[in-house]
Amino acid sequence: MIRRTANKPRRSLFGPCLICGLILAYCFATLPLVQESKAQQAAPSGVIRLRVRVATGDGNKANGLSRKRFFLIKGSLEENKALVEAIEQQSLISRDCYYRGLGASEALIAWLKEKDCESVYCREVEPEHVEGAAAVPEFQQAVAAGEKEFGSRELARKWLAVNLNANLRSGFYTSQQQRLTALLIKAEEVSRAKVLSVMTDSFGTAYFTDIEPGTYTISNLIPTEVGTMAEIWNAEIKVKPGDLATELPFLISNPGNKDPRDKKNIKRVSLEKPLPPCG
Repeated sequence: MIRRTANKPRRSLFGPCLICGLILAYCFATLPLVQESKAQQAAPSGVIRLRVRVATGDGNKANGLSRKRFFLIKGSLEENKALVEAIEQQSLISRDCYYRGLGASEALIAWLKEKDCESVYCREVEPEHVEGAAAVPEFQQAVAAGEKEFGSRELARKWLAVNLNANLRSGFYTSQQQRLTALLIKAEEVSRAKVLSVMTDSFGTAYFTDIEPGTYTISNLIPTEVGTMAEIWNAEIKVKPGDLATELPFLISNPGNKDPRDKKNIKRVSLEKPLPPCG
């Protein structure tokens, strides 16, 4: 008896081979991207620890310059020469002169100066700034207007800014930001790189992070008021490959700083100009 065997379909090797080939092709195609990504992740970078300390009076005691913004610009002072000249030649107007030009009261000017504020948003207006001998007339008027609007004197105090003239409220800050924005645009045009920004803490310290080796310019771009002077910093710093293993300290100060704790460590002093008298 002859057994008949069914004709079994022959398995094709084309399908599995094609799949394997596609997988291998994908692996080879993505391998350079993975390697590039790992190389970017492994690229060494460092930290610049910026310290800003200034002294007034006899200069024997310096303090950290708090809540001030500084910028890290790619390139040396020579490479950023056009920018540095623009920074150093800009016109000066003090906060006091700006507000006096608006007819602001001495009480408001003193309130702003007490905490080095550029606008009324800098800190909360406390009850003593609205009532009593230390009251600010502009705040009193804004609260009176707000009380009619909100029906609550306490709410009117918390929201008094909405009833202040816009220039009194934040005009000086706005004008400073406009000047800053224009200089930032110029800085990125000159350096052809993104400008990094940090703000100092209450001790005058700030950190620039993820810094590659190279030469940079540290600047405050717009003058900083210290007493009766305007301070302008344009300082060159070189970051070497050997600096990447730890923080690179960099102390800047003003010419009057004679504090023995700082004298040997100061890397750059400011260009100092007296604030012009109010017109």
